[in-house]
Amino acid sequence: MKFVARTKIVGFTLIELMIVVAIVAVLAAIAYPSYKDSVHKSHRSDALQTLSKLSQILERCYSQNFSYAGCTSLPSSPTKSPNGYYSVTIASAATTYTLTATPINSQASDTTCSTIQLTNAGQSSKDGGGTTNTVTCWGGN
Repeated sequence: MKFVARTKIVGFTLIELMIVVAIVAVLAAIAYPSYKDSVHKSHRSDALQTLSKLSQILERCYSQNFSYAGCTSLPSSPTKSPNGYYSVTIASAATTYTLTATPINSQASDTTCSTIQLTNAGQSSKDGGGTTNTVTCWGGN
């Protein structure tokens, strides 16, 4: 009598494969929103940089002319931030100004900070809310 050696077939079953796919889907569902939030936070620096630069230009004009109005070194309003994630509007009068950055393009889905503002008094705000808690939008959390 001759015995034939059986070779064992090694591989994954369909159920094992589907379990792995389900685990990956759950991990992706948890990780993607966190990733998206981190991207929005990093892009906010584009708005903050632009608001800071425009504020410096306006303060320089005020120190030379004693007025924020008629500053010739300002870009036309609205202007885009350097990386194109925000549209920035400049509202200036003789003794006051308000700079407002509104997210555009891929940043438009940032609902945490739908607008970021800076005034001549140095007051920062988010979503047009005056001097409300701005830590989230201005780089704290």
